[in-house]
Amino acid sequence: MNELSEVAIVGAGPYGLSIAAHLRAAGVSFRIFGSPMQSWREQMPTGMLLKSDGFASNLSDPEGSFTLRHFCAEQQIPYHDTRIPVRLDTFTAYGLAFQKRFVPELEQKQVTAIDRIPGGFSLKLQNGEVAHARNVVLAVGISHFSYVPPDLAGLQAQFLSHSSAHSSVEEFRGRNVTVLGGGASAADLAAALSESGAHVTIVARCSSFRFHTGPPAAGRSLWERIRRPASGLGPGLQSRFFADFPSAFRHLPQALRLRLVQTTFGPAAGWTVKERIVGRVPMMLGYSVQRAEVLNGQVRLLLTGPDGSDVEHLTDHVIAATGYRVDLRRLTFLSPEICSQLRTVEHAPVVSAGFESSVPGLFFVGVAAANTFGPVLRFAFGADFTARQVTSALQRSARSAADRRDSSAFANPVRPLSDPSAERSMD
Repeated sequence: MNELSEVAIVGAGPYGLSIAAHLRAAGVSFRIFGSPMQSWREQMPTGMLLKSDGFASNLSDPEGSFTLRHFCAEQQIPYHDTRIPVRLDTFTAYGLAFQKRFVPELEQKQVTAIDRIPGGFSLKLQNGEVAHARNVVLAVGISHFSYVPPDLAGLQAQFLSHSSAHSSVEEFRGRNVTVLGGGASAADLAAALSESGAHVTIVARCSSFRFHTGPPAAGRSLWERIRRPASGLGPGLQSRFFADFPSAFRHLPQALRLRLVQTTFGPAAGWTVKERIVGRVPMMLGYSVQRAEVLNGQVRLLLTGPDGSDVEHLTDHVIAATGYRVDLRRLTFLSPEICSQLRTVEHAPVVSAGFESSVPGLFFVGVAAANTFGPVLRFAFGADFTARQVTSALQRSARSAADRRDSSAFANPVRPLSDPSAERSMD
């Protein structure tokens, strides 16, 4: 049997890398699998600007020594905590630099199956290798949870895709493309499509397209800072609570937690993309899809307008910028035994204060744990809190395992052959 690591981390985005950096500093043995910053490199539109401020876009090392500010200073990239938007390629490069500095042991291998074994878990890797660990941390981010409305599910892949499939949109140059959605993904993608030469239309159920407000040119007044204090999730008392007190959020009634996670920080685009789409990209707002079918090589969308009338819309391709929904049934690499033992609410895991699920030793972090700790887990800003909580829990687990081993050795000592009593017992 392969050596049993204390921890296996599956996923190498901001959460997985941050947890690995903390475990490394704490001296807890681990292996980490995945492609570094994969979702950010492969599932976000090229040229995108992050909605999060620069100070809220850090990965977490124990000393806080390598922030985005530090990286930008090293690379001579313009930076400001709030007034300069963070470019996607800057954030990705920062994550890769963080990995090389703090998590050099990253194994760029994909995990294809996880199962229980006595004392821990087995992880089958894409290359056929099998790893073993006492604990597993699933830091898979959003990559498995893309959501496509059921009304579109019958369309073939050549006519339908999710926004996460398009870091580049060059393939749509000259084609008619309809983007469904009223949030940041829809806006960023529509802007990229329009600027690449596609004929793009936005269709959204919302009656107006919301954009975040940019930073005031003169800064915020003292009264504004008191009334709406800054936080890693934006200004406001509620945002400050979500950002700074996820442990307290966990103790709210379940129904309230679920409602807050579902309704807080609803669809809204970054302020920087507004001028790229308003007046440039046609928008059909207040329209919902009733049916979708392929007709003569095109997608025919039957829409219901804001006045209740039916409207037909033809397009070459539909991109569903309809977000993500956590559903553990999508994690097909988890064994049926593990899935049957997971306690869930609305198909998301219920986790402890240390992010441990109802399956002992199996931890969920990031968006998968948002129903427990709140909206902060949907943002990179939540990586620091998560890394510290998970590392503390895994340190306790490692000490407990060591104590059990010591107790077992004390209860069943192996006596050297030179011990006379040992020699007598062999006669």
